[in-house]
Amino acid sequence: MEPQLSHQVADSVATVVIRHPAKRNAMTAAMWRALPPLLDRFARDPDVRVLVLTGEGGTFCAGADISTLQGAPQEAQGLAVAAEEALAGFPKPTLAAVRGHCVGGGAQLAAACDLRLAEEGALFGVTPARLGIVYPASSTRRLVSLVGPAAAKYLLFTAELIDAGRALRTGLVDEVLPEGELDKRVAGLARVLASRSQLTQAAAKEFANGRSDRDGHWAEQARTGGDTAEGVAAFLERRQPRFTWSVATTE
Repeated sequence: MEPQLSHQVADSVATVVIRHPAKRNAMTAAMWRALPPLLDRFARDPDVRVLVLTGEGGTFCAGADISTLQGAPQEAQGLAVAAEEALAGFPKPTLAAVRGHCVGGGAQLAAACDLRLAEEGALFGVTPARLGIVYPASSTRRLVSLVGPAAAKYLLFTAELIDAGRALRTGLVDEVLPEGELDKRVAGLARVLASRSQLTQAAAKEFANGRSDRDGHWAEQARTGGDTAEGVAAFLERRQPRFTWSVATTE
Protein backbone atom coordinates (compact mmCIF):
# COMPACT_ATOMS: atom_id res chain seq x y z
CA MET A 1 0.00 0.00 0.00
CA GLU A 2 1.26 3.45 -0.90
CA PRO A 3 1.75 5.76 2.11
CA GLN A 4 -1.28 8.03 2.31
CA LEU A 5 -3.75 9.95 4.42
CA SER A 6 -7.08 8.25 3.84
CA HIS A 7 -10.24 10.01 4.92
CA GLN A 8 -14.00 9.74 5.12
CA VAL A 9 -16.95 11.76 6.43
CA ALA A 10 -19.87 10.18 8.27
CA ASP A 11 -22.42 11.67 10.68
CA SER A 12 -20.69 15.09 10.67
CA VAL A 13 -17.32 13.54 11.64
CA ALA A 14 -14.32 13.59 9.29
CA THR A 15 -11.85 10.80 10.05
CA VAL A 16 -8.29 11.04 8.76
CA VAL A 17 -6.21 7.86 8.95
CA ILE A 18 -2.41 7.87 8.71
CA ARG A 19 -1.54 4.86 6.56
CA HIS A 20 2.04 3.69 6.10
CA PRO A 21 2.01 0.25 7.73
CA ALA A 22 5.42 -0.78 6.41
CA LYS A 23 6.99 1.88 8.68
CA ARG A 24 4.54 2.06 11.58
CA ASN A 25 2.62 4.88 9.91
CA ALA A 26 5.61 7.19 9.64
CA MET A 27 4.81 10.39 7.73
CA THR A 28 6.43 10.84 4.34
CA ALA A 29 7.11 14.25 2.80
CA ALA A 30 4.11 13.79 0.54
CA MET A 31 1.89 13.00 3.53
CA TRP A 32 3.04 16.11 5.40
CA ARG A 33 2.27 18.19 2.30
CA ALA A 34 -1.16 16.60 1.87
CA LEU A 35 -2.46 17.38 5.35
CA PRO A 36 -2.93 21.21 5.21
CA PRO A 37 -5.06 21.25 2.01
CA LEU A 38 -7.10 18.32 3.32
CA LEU A 39 -7.78 20.21 6.55
CA ASP A 40 -8.71 23.32 4.58
CA ARG A 41 -11.24 21.29 2.61
CA PHE A 42 -12.85 19.98 5.81
CA ALA A 43 -12.82 23.43 7.41
CA ARG A 44 -14.90 24.74 4.49
CA ASP A 45 -17.28 21.77 4.49
CA PRO A 46 -20.47 22.59 6.45
CA ASP A 47 -21.20 18.88 6.81
CA VAL A 48 -18.05 18.42 8.93
CA ARG A 49 -18.35 19.42 12.58
CA VAL A 50 -15.57 17.31 14.15
CA LEU A 51 -12.27 15.85 12.92
CA VAL A 52 -10.70 12.62 14.21
CA LEU A 53 -7.05 11.80 13.46
CA THR A 54 -5.81 8.26 13.95
CA GLY A 55 -3.40 5.69 12.56
CA GLU A 56 -4.03 2.46 10.72
CA GLY A 57 -3.89 -0.72 12.74
CA GLY A 58 -2.09 -0.78 16.06
CA THR A 59 0.06 2.32 15.66
CA PHE A 60 -0.77 6.02 15.60
CA CYS A 61 2.39 7.41 13.98
CA ALA A 62 6.04 6.60 14.53
CA GLY A 63 7.18 10.04 13.35
CA ALA A 64 8.70 11.12 10.07
CA ASP A 65 9.83 8.63 7.47
CA ILE A 66 13.50 9.62 7.53
CA SER A 67 14.20 7.85 4.24
CA THR A 68 12.01 10.37 2.40
CA LEU A 69 13.49 13.39 4.19
CA GLN A 70 17.23 12.92 3.73
CA GLY A 71 19.38 15.76 2.49
CA ALA A 72 17.16 18.66 3.54
CA PRO A 73 16.42 18.43 7.28
CA GLN A 74 15.27 22.05 7.54
CA GLU A 75 12.84 21.59 4.68
CA ALA A 76 11.57 18.38 6.28
CA GLN A 77 11.02 20.11 9.59
CA GLY A 78 9.25 22.95 7.81
CA LEU A 79 6.80 20.48 6.27
CA ALA A 80 6.05 18.94 9.66
CA VAL A 81 5.56 22.34 11.31
CA ALA A 82 3.25 23.52 8.52
CA ALA A 83 1.10 20.41 8.95
CA GLU A 84 1.11 20.77 12.73
CA GLU A 85 0.09 24.43 12.57
CA ALA A 86 -2.67 23.67 10.07
CA LEU A 87 -4.04 21.07 12.47
CA ALA A 88 -3.75 23.37 15.49
CA GLY A 89 -5.51 26.14 13.55
CA PHE A 90 -8.37 23.96 12.31
CA PRO A 91 -11.46 25.88 13.47
CA LYS A 92 -13.53 22.85 14.54
CA PRO A 93 -12.88 20.35 17.36
CA THR A 94 -10.12 17.84 16.66
CA LEU A 95 -9.54 14.54 18.42
CA ALA A 96 -6.51 12.24 18.23
CA ALA A 97 -7.25 8.53 18.77
CA VAL A 98 -3.94 6.93 19.73
CA ARG A 99 -2.87 3.29 19.72
CA GLY A 100 0.66 2.01 19.90
CA HIS A 101 3.52 4.37 19.13
CA CYS A 102 2.91 8.12 19.02
CA VAL A 103 6.44 9.38 18.56
CA GLY A 104 8.31 12.32 17.05
CA GLY A 105 6.19 13.87 14.32
CA GLY A 106 3.30 11.71 15.47
CA ALA A 107 3.48 13.33 18.90
CA GLN A 108 3.54 16.73 17.17
CA LEU A 109 0.32 15.91 15.38
CA ALA A 110 -1.37 14.54 18.49
CA ALA A 111 -0.35 17.60 20.51
CA ALA A 112 -1.84 19.86 17.84
CA CYS A 113 -5.26 18.24 18.30
CA ASP A 114 -7.69 19.66 20.84
CA LEU A 115 -8.22 16.36 22.64
CA ARG A 116 -6.24 13.11 22.82
CA LEU A 117 -7.62 9.71 23.76
CA ALA A 118 -5.28 6.75 24.05
CA GLU A 119 -5.57 3.00 24.39
CA GLU A 120 -3.71 1.23 27.18
CA GLY A 121 -0.32 0.21 25.85
CA ALA A 122 0.21 3.38 23.84
CA LEU A 123 3.69 4.89 24.00
CA PHE A 124 4.55 8.56 23.58
CA GLY A 125 7.89 10.19 22.82
CA VAL A 126 9.37 13.47 21.64
CA THR A 127 12.64 12.32 20.13
CA PRO A 128 14.67 15.06 18.37
CA ALA A 129 17.54 14.56 20.83
CA ARG A 130 18.16 11.15 19.27
CA LEU A 131 18.90 12.81 15.93
CA GLY A 132 20.51 16.07 17.04
CA ILE A 133 17.54 18.08 15.78
CA VAL A 134 16.42 21.37 17.33
CA TYR A 135 12.73 20.92 18.09
CA PRO A 136 10.70 23.78 16.56
CA ALA A 137 9.92 26.69 18.87
CA SER A 138 6.19 26.53 18.14
CA SER A 139 6.10 22.79 18.84
CA THR A 140 8.05 23.26 22.06
CA ARG A 141 5.68 25.96 23.28
CA ARG A 142 2.67 23.77 22.46
CA LEU A 143 4.18 20.86 24.38
CA VAL A 144 4.92 23.09 27.38
CA SER A 145 1.34 24.39 27.35
CA LEU A 146 0.08 20.80 27.57
CA VAL A 147 2.39 19.20 30.10
CA GLY A 148 4.28 22.07 31.79
CA PRO A 149 7.96 22.98 31.60
CA ALA A 150 9.34 20.13 33.73
CA ALA A 151 7.59 17.32 31.87
CA ALA A 152 8.36 18.94 28.51
CA LYS A 153 12.06 19.11 29.40
CA TYR A 154 12.04 15.47 30.44
CA LEU A 155 10.53 14.41 27.14
CA LEU A 156 12.82 16.64 25.06
CA PHE A 157 16.04 16.06 26.99
CA THR A 158 15.79 12.27 27.31
CA ALA A 159 13.89 11.36 24.11
CA GLU A 160 12.56 8.42 26.12
CA LEU A 161 9.12 6.92 25.60
CA ILE A 162 6.47 7.19 28.30
CA ASP A 163 3.45 4.96 28.72
CA ALA A 164 -0.20 6.02 28.50
CA GLY A 165 -0.58 6.23 32.27
CA ARG A 166 2.25 8.73 32.61
CA ALA A 167 0.98 10.63 29.56
CA LEU A 168 -2.39 10.92 31.31
CA ARG A 169 -0.82 12.16 34.55
CA THR A 170 1.20 14.82 32.74
CA GLY A 171 -1.75 16.04 30.66
CA LEU A 172 -0.43 14.81 27.34
CA VAL A 173 -3.60 12.74 26.93
CA ASP A 174 -7.11 13.33 28.26
CA GLU A 175 -8.34 9.76 28.68
CA VAL A 176 -6.86 6.25 28.60
CA LEU A 177 -9.17 3.42 27.50
CA PRO A 178 -8.85 -0.34 28.01
CA GLU A 179 -7.90 -2.38 24.98
CA GLY A 180 -10.84 -2.72 22.61
CA GLU A 181 -12.76 0.31 23.89
CA LEU A 182 -11.01 3.21 22.17
CA ASP A 183 -13.09 3.25 18.99
CA LYS A 184 -16.38 3.19 20.88
CA ARG A 185 -15.34 6.02 23.18
CA VAL A 186 -13.98 8.13 20.30
CA ALA A 187 -17.19 7.66 18.32
CA GLY A 188 -19.31 8.60 21.33
CA LEU A 189 -17.27 11.69 22.15
CA ALA A 190 -17.27 12.76 18.51
CA ARG A 191 -21.07 12.53 18.48
CA VAL A 192 -21.25 14.71 21.59
CA LEU A 193 -18.92 17.29 20.06
CA ALA A 194 -20.89 17.30 16.80
CA SER A 195 -24.13 17.96 18.70
CA ARG A 196 -22.84 21.05 20.51
CA SER A 197 -22.73 24.64 19.31
CA GLN A 198 -19.97 25.18 16.78
CA LEU A 199 -20.15 28.87 17.64
CA THR A 200 -19.23 28.13 21.26
CA GLN A 201 -16.51 25.71 20.21
CA ALA A 202 -14.90 27.99 17.61
CA ALA A 203 -14.80 30.98 19.96
CA ALA A 204 -13.53 28.89 22.88
CA LYS A 205 -10.80 27.40 20.70
CA GLU A 206 -9.50 30.82 19.70
CA PHE A 207 -9.63 32.12 23.27
CA ALA A 208 -7.90 29.01 24.66
CA ASN A 209 -5.19 29.27 22.00
CA GLY A 210 -4.45 32.81 23.12
CA ARG A 211 -5.98 34.92 20.36
CA SER A 212 -7.17 38.21 21.83
CA ASP A 213 -8.08 40.44 18.89
CA ARG A 214 -11.51 39.03 18.01
CA ASP A 215 -13.58 39.50 21.16
CA GLY A 216 -15.88 41.88 19.31
CA HIS A 217 -16.24 39.47 16.41
CA TRP A 218 -17.42 36.68 18.68
CA ALA A 219 -19.76 38.97 20.60
CA GLU A 220 -21.37 39.91 17.29
CA GLN A 221 -21.62 36.27 16.21
CA ALA A 222 -23.30 35.40 19.51
CA ARG A 223 -25.77 38.26 19.02
CA THR A 224 -26.66 37.49 15.40
CA GLY A 225 -25.66 33.88 14.77
CA GLY A 226 -28.77 32.22 16.15
CA ASP A 227 -27.18 29.55 18.32
CA THR A 228 -27.64 31.45 21.59
CA ALA A 229 -31.33 32.00 20.99
CA GLU A 230 -31.78 28.38 19.90
CA GLY A 231 -29.91 27.06 22.93
CA VAL A 232 -32.01 29.07 25.38
CA ALA A 233 -35.26 28.15 23.60
CA ALA A 234 -34.36 24.46 23.57
CA PHE A 235 -33.54 24.55 27.27
CA LEU A 236 -36.87 26.20 28.15
CA GLU A 237 -38.77 23.81 25.88
CA ARG A 238 -36.91 20.79 27.26
CA ARG A 239 -35.73 19.57 23.86
CA GLN A 240 -32.42 19.01 22.12
CA PRO A 241 -31.10 22.19 20.47
CA ARG A 242 -30.68 22.39 16.71
CA PHE A 243 -27.60 24.55 16.31
CA THR A 244 -27.05 25.97 12.83
CA TRP A 245 -24.09 28.39 13.10
CA SER A 246 -21.19 27.12 11.01
CA VAL A 247 -17.57 28.12 10.66
CA ALA A 248 -17.75 27.06 7.01
CA THR A 249 -20.40 29.65 6.14
CA THR A 250 -19.33 32.45 8.47
CA GLU A 251 -15.56 32.80 8.46
